[in-house]
Amino acid sequence: MPLAPQLLAILVCPKCKGELEYREAESSLICHTDRLRYAIRDDIPIMLIEEASPLAPAGSGARE
Repeated sequence: MPLAPQLLAILVCPKCKGELEYREAESSLICHTDRLRYAIRDDIPIMLIEEASPLAPAGSGARE
């Protein structure tokens, strides 16, 4: 189930307060500024910095 548009409109990165990209297929929210991926589990975004996973380094060929 996708996240509600109202929720997506108010969510920001907890580290930099920047915009997040919603990736429904990956069940995650991406902060390109901090290069962090926040997981979505059971339709609940896990917005804890210590739970975020780093994105692959730029130029590594992995999808960002």
